[in-house]
Amino acid sequence: MTDTKDGSIYIPASERLGEESVVFFTRRLDPDGLISIYDRISSVLEGKIAVKLHTGEKNGPNIIPRPWVRKLFDERLKGAEIIETNTYYTGDRYTTEQHRETLEFNGWTFAPVNITDEFGTADLPVNGGKFFDHMTVGKGMLDYDSMLALTHFKGHTQGGFGGSNKNIGIGCADGRIGKAMIHTTPGQPDQWDIAKEEFMERMTESTKATIDFFGRKIAYINVLRNMSVSCDCEGTGAMPVVTPDIGIVASLDILAADQASIDLVYSLSKKGKEALTERIESRHGLRQLTYMKELGMGNDRYSLIDIDNNDVVISPADAVEGLPDHWTPDEYNTGIRRI
Repeated sequence: MTDTKDGSIYIPASERLGEESVVFFTRRLDPDGLISIYDRISSVLEGKIAVKLHTGEKNGPNIIPRPWVRKLFDERLKGAEIIETNTYYTGDRYTTEQHRETLEFNGWTFAPVNITDEFGTADLPVNGGKFFDHMTVGKGMLDYDSMLALTHFKGHTQGGFGGSNKNIGIGCADGRIGKAMIHTTPGQPDQWDIAKEEFMERMTESTKATIDFFGRKIAYINVLRNMSVSCDCEGTGAMPVVTPDIGIVASLDILAADQASIDLVYSLSKKGKEALTERIESRHGLRQLTYMKELGMGNDRYSLIDIDNNDVVISPADAVEGLPDHWTPDEYNTGIRRI
């Protein structure tokens, strides 16, 4: 049996046990595809809705396209607000003033953006954690009744991959205290010294604090497009995209959403997946999934519902059938896409 605590090893579906959740899938990578899949998981979103979105560095090439998000807000999320936190690293979003300038530069002006740690922090309990009994988040997040985690799925320098877990675990922790709790051992000079399994576990415990706060009033969308091995926080310095675009997944189960996204990537051809899977495995990023399961955050087994084809249940291999073998950097730079 595969060692489930080793984050460098991919666990196939045949070795996963337990109940199944529902994950919706569409190949449509456009505003209407995003709206269609949102409609499948929107019933739990009520009251004042927070949309946790990575708004990106200046000119970042790989974030979810702003026009897609604007149409979703215009047609489905009137009155909702985007939430963000300041960064732990120095850069275009380190201070609130810098962050707001970057938001305007990138065009995130069609909806209110709450930088939730602008006016302080709050502590949320971490139930069952081994590193934390609480996580420090932006105080402004507590003003919301429900949350949509709208995530650009991609690689990540430290986490291996960034899905819904990373979007919430790092993205909701405040920029000075919470992010330091996850990234840095106190009293030593390396800001990024915590890595591999310990980093995945700390990040996941941070996520648990937020999703426990919202309870059943939280939903997850992962957009599998422009999947560089680099995080969106690297902006224009991100590595070229060579992994084919896949589609969009959505679920009310965070683990099922991230597990399905990983399974879709692992179902690509060898050339199509090798850059991203090498990044995931070398950082031991798959520990995110098994630790979510240990903490009771969701199921790693699921039914994948193809909303493009009368809701038939498909496999990840079915979902990626017909995709190009891989992209060369030239193909990426000239805008060649599946759709």
